[in-house]
Amino acid sequence: MKLRVYIDTSVVGGYFDDEFEDVTKSFFDRIFNKEFLVYFSEISEAELSLAPDFVQELKSKIPSDCYRYLELDDESKELAETYINEKILSQSSLDDAYHIALATVNRLDVLVSWNFKHIVNYHKIKLFNSINLKLGYPEIDIRSPKEFVRYENND
Repeated sequence: MKLRVYIDTSVVGGYFDDEFEDVTKSFFDRIFNKEFLVYFSEISEAELSLAPDFVQELKSKIPSDCYRYLELDDESKELAETYINEKILSQSSLDDAYHIALATVNRLDVLVSWNFKHIVNYHKIKLFNSINLKLGYPEIDIRSPKEFVRYENND
């Protein structure tokens, strides 16, 4: 069974960012090889609509049989608002809360992001998961694309 991966827009943008380019391209190679089911949401789409065309075009290269789309439903909105109300994130980071809530509510395997301030952050992940467990959701696994790099085993 393929890993179900929600990627936020920082990962798409990372493909064209000098700091994250190599690792992100390696991650996207695995996507293009159909190793994952890749999930985007209407939040991702709205954020990507503000990006340059070449960034938007990258998403269109994801194999259609591996691409999944999630709509922001009431359950995800409510969970995101809980993250805000519990002061894990501020109201100005509502879209980040939506990404996490969508991945959680849809019980995806992992959320992948380059956003270390609000998402891929050990302390915040613990807080997101404490809320998730308290409300009956599973823990969400949150990682950076770097953790998906395959290294040659020379042993």
